[in-house]
Amino acid sequence: MDANKLVQVYIKIRDAKAEKTKEMEAEIATLDTQLEAIETALLELCKTTGQDGGKTQFGSFRRSVKTRYWTSDWDSMYRFIKEHDAPELLERRVSQTTFKEFLQANPDKLPEGMNVDSRYAITITRAR
Repeated sequence: MDANKLVQVYIKIRDAKAEKTKEMEAEIATLDTQLEAIETALLELCKTTGQDGGKTQFGSFRRSVKTRYWTSDWDSMYRFIKEHDAPELLERRVSQTTFKEFLQANPDKLPEGMNVDSRYAITITRAR
């Protein structure tokens, strides 16, 4: 196989994929705007009628309260978690970059149950 041809075709496919993604994102943004307008109208209907939902011949709707939590001060959040012994307040996910850096500095400190998967990957850049 010719590496020159493979890279050329790869870049062509990647560009086509990026273009299609851009087009779809624009279409999805338009649909999201329309959905938000309908949701706003239904929320206003619930507010003015005092109901929390309803049924129609096409389907039903229900109003609910959705709450999000976040912090703008991680140092305070970590102190709070330690103070209240509440590590469950964080999601169970390992920071890939930070853990990689930790292992580079501490190669002998792999926690029990930690899984590692390393594999070769190809990165292709366009010629300038």
